[in-house]
Amino acid sequence: MLIDSHCHLDAPEFDADRDAVLARARAVGVRAQVLPAVEADAWPGLRRLCAGQPDLFPAYGLHPMYLDRHRPEHLDRLETWLADGDAVAVGECGLDLFVPGLDPSLQRRYFLRQLELAKAFDLPVIIHARRAVEETVACLRRIPGLRGVIHSFSGSPEQARQLAAIGFLIGIGGPVTYPRANRLRNLVANVPIERLLLETDAPDQPDIEHRGQRNEPARLGRIVSEVAALRGMPETELAQAISANAIALFRLPLSSVAVSATDPII
Repeated sequence: MLIDSHCHLDAPEFDADRDAVLARARAVGVRAQVLPAVEADAWPGLRRLCAGQPDLFPAYGLHPMYLDRHRPEHLDRLETWLADGDAVAVGECGLDLFVPGLDPSLQRRYFLRQLELAKAFDLPVIIHARRAVEETVACLRRIPGLRGVIHSFSGSPEQARQLAAIGFLIGIGGPVTYPRANRLRNLVANVPIERLLLETDAPDQPDIEHRGQRNEPARLGRIVSEVAALRGMPETELAQAISANAIALFRLPLSSVAVSATDPII
């Protein structure tokens, strides 16, 4: 059983063949996907996509890269959406200090409020932290008792240890398959397995064999193979351990992940 802890299956890149993409993922053993939203306008479509699909789980949030689309009232709306009870996490939220023009103080305002909501609803957070791991850790320490994952982690071993100390996991995807990603590959080889999640971030961040192409959740197996090789352990053992991490973090109902590869999207 594989669990894609971060996939944007609701993205327009999948509009033409979403049924086929989901069927391919199920056929290779991807039995659950966590789908984080990036802006308020995307929440209704994401909810419709996940409704009735026992292996698709929504998360609602406001992504820092879409800062120009967010409004203060969206935070109030987020509270209402979370109260409906279908979300398995708050996110994708966080900080991006790499892209120019994204006001850091405004990013922090949206991020901290989403952290407060995660604490209030006892939900994990799915965090985007690009060139912002230290700042992210500082925000997390302001609201003790949170849990979650730093998606597409690219920080240092020390930063990974700091995150583990406050209850956070790190998400690993396509970048780990690139031979030149030495720091990431060394970290993945040595970090405690209970701190890892696997993800595709589809349609983005494909593995090296699909560089420049649209990514999709069926390629999660390639990530499993790479991480297992780096750690020197059987793929099935690694997949079982890391799937257990995802089930525990997001509190995924075990009975919901036994679906057929032929089940259509409703």
